[in-house]
Amino acid sequence: MSDRKLRIGCASGFWGDTPEAIGQLVFDYLVFDYLAEVTMSLMARARAKSPDAGYAPDFVKALAPWLSEIKAKGMKVVANAGGVNPRGCRDALAKVAAEAGIDVSIGVVLGDDLSARADDIRAGGQTEMFSGVAFPDDIWSMNAYLGARPIAAALDAGADIVITGRCADSAVALGPLMHEFGWGDDDWDKLSQGSLAGHLIECGPQGTGGNFTDWQDVPGWDDMGMPIVEVSEDGSFVMTKTPETGGLVVPGSVGEQMLYEIGDPRAYLLPDVICDWSQVTLDQVGPDRVLVKGGKGLGRTGSYKVSATHADGWRAVSSLTLAAINAPAKGKRVAEAIVTRCRRIFRERNLSDFRQVSVEVLGAEAAYGANARAQTREVVIKIGVTHDDRAALNIFAGEIAPMAISTAQGLTGFFAGRPKVQPVVRLFSFLQDKADTPVAVEVDGQDVPVTVATRPVHLDPPAAPPAESREPGPDAVKVRLVDLAWGRSGDKGDIANIGILARKPDYLPFIRSALSEEVVKDYFSHVCEGKVERFDLPGSHSLNFLLHESLGGGGIASVRIDPQGKGFAQMLLDIEIPVPADLAARDGLNTPDPNKRVIP
Repeated sequence: MSDRKLRIGCASGFWGDTPEAIGQLVFDYLVFDYLAEVTMSLMARARAKSPDAGYAPDFVKALAPWLSEIKAKGMKVVANAGGVNPRGCRDALAKVAAEAGIDVSIGVVLGDDLSARADDIRAGGQTEMFSGVAFPDDIWSMNAYLGARPIAAALDAGADIVITGRCADSAVALGPLMHEFGWGDDDWDKLSQGSLAGHLIECGPQGTGGNFTDWQDVPGWDDMGMPIVEVSEDGSFVMTKTPETGGLVVPGSVGEQMLYEIGDPRAYLLPDVICDWSQVTLDQVGPDRVLVKGGKGLGRTGSYKVSATHADGWRAVSSLTLAAINAPAKGKRVAEAIVTRCRRIFRERNLSDFRQVSVEVLGAEAAYGANARAQTREVVIKIGVTHDDRAALNIFAGEIAPMAISTAQGLTGFFAGRPKVQPVVRLFSFLQDKADTPVAVEVDGQDVPVTVATRPVHLDPPAAPPAESREPGPDAVKVRLVDLAWGRSGDKGDIANIGILARKPDYLPFIRSALSEEVVKDYFSHVCEGKVERFDLPGSHSLNFLLHESLGGGGIASVRIDPQGKGFAQMLLDIEIPVPADLAARDGLNTPDPNKRVIP
C-alpha cells in the first residue's frame, strides 16, 4: 500500500461564506460547497429572469484572483457552484481566465436538474417521502443529489476545475479521491471513509472549532482556519486546519461535525455508498491533528434523493423590542393583541384564519419551553405567521406599528419598518431511480463518457456491540450534561438531529441510561410533535438523536426563530443527569443549580 497522501482543503461552507479563505489553502485540491435547498430555489428564480444567471457568482469572483497561482502550482478545484446553470458558471469563469491569459480546462457535471420532467413525475403519482403529500402543481426547482463518479470522470479527462450542480456535499471531496487513488464503485469502506472526509470539511470552519461546545477553548474566531484532510490510499485520514490560524481540531470538535445532520449513523445514505460510521474512531495525533478511521460501506442504493421546492402560501415575520417591568408577560400580551386584532379584521373581510402563528418572546427563553428559567426586563417579541392569501399578511404587516401607542409602555425597536410579506418556500423530497436519471459530463465543451453505478447493493452490517446503560447507584449526584459531553445539532427537513459525544468513554453508559428517547421527547415536548429515535456510535462514544416533526415545517418553510434546530444541542446540554458521586469527585464535575430541570 502506497503511503501517498492527498491533501484537500475546503474554502467555502455555504453560499455567502467569506472569500478570504482561498488564500489559506494551497494544496492538491481546493473544494467549495455552496448549495442548500433554498439556494436552489433562489437560483432557479434568478435564471427564470435571466438565462445567464442561476449559479453562484461568488465562486467566480473569489477564484479569479487566484487562478494564476492555482495553475502554476498544479492545484485542482471542485465546486458545486453551478447551481441550476453549471454551463453558465463555466462560461463566466472561462471568460475571466481568458481575459487574464490563463489556460484552464473546465469540466461541468450535468443531469441533476429534473425540473423539465415535473409534469411526467407528477403524472406518475409521486408523493413526498416523509409526509406522503401529493406532488405540487408549481415547482420552482427540482434537483437530484448526484454522486462523486461524474466528478472523477471530469478529472480523469483532464479538467483543472470541475463545476457541478446539485450533488452530495461530500462528493466534491470524494470525487478527487476516486480519481487520484483509482477507487472503484465497489470499494465500499474507502468510499465511506472518503465521504466522511468530505462530510467533515463541507461546512468549512464548523469542522475546525467553529460552533464547538467548548467555545472558550477556541482561539481566533476572527481568523478561523479552514479544514484540511490528508487522505491515505486506504481511506484513513487526518483532519487538520491551515497553520497559524484560529480554530481548534480535537476529537470533540471533529466528532461534533461527524454527527452533524447524518441521521442514522449505521445507514447514512449517500449517492455512492451507504455509510456506517458507528465504529469510527477519533484520535489526537498531534496539535490540531485528528486521525479518523473505521468508516464502513454497506453497498449502495439504486436511487437518488431529489429535493424539489415550491411556493406554499405566504409568510411574514415581525420583531419588536420591549424594555419594561414584567417584560415577558407584557410581550406575550402584545403579540396576542396583534394576532387577535388581525383575526377580527380577517373575519370582517371574509378572509380565512392564519395557517400558522409562532409567537416567541426572546430573552425569556421561549425556545426552551417548560425548561425556561430566565428573569429579564428586556425582550424581543417575534411574531411569525403564514397565510394562503398575501392580502391577509399585508393587513398583519400594517397592524404592527399601531401597537406602539395602544399596548405596553416600553415598546420600541421598529427599525425595519413593516415586515416584508414573502412566499413560503417548501421542500418536497422523493426518490428517483438512478437508471432513469441521465448524468452527463463535459470538459471544455466536449462530452466525456461517464458510467454511474446504478445497481443497488445491500451488504449485511457487522454485528453491533451491545450498547451499555448503567444506573449510577444510590450515591448518585446530578451534574450538567455539558460537563459530561459535547453536542451539535442541525436539521434534516422537519427533523432535528442532535449528536451527543461523551467527553470520556466511562461517561457514556450513564449518559445513555439518562437520555432515553422518552426523556428527550419530554424535554422537547414544546416543539417535537413526532417520534424521537436514538442511535449508538460506540466507536466515538456517542449518541445521535432524531426528533421528528420538531422544526415547524423545516428551515425554508418554518416561521420559528430556530427553524434549523441549531440551538437544540445547547438546550439539551443544560439538562442534568445522575452520575456516581465518586466519578463526579474524581473529575471535579460542577455542582448543579438546584433550581434547574433535572432527570429523576
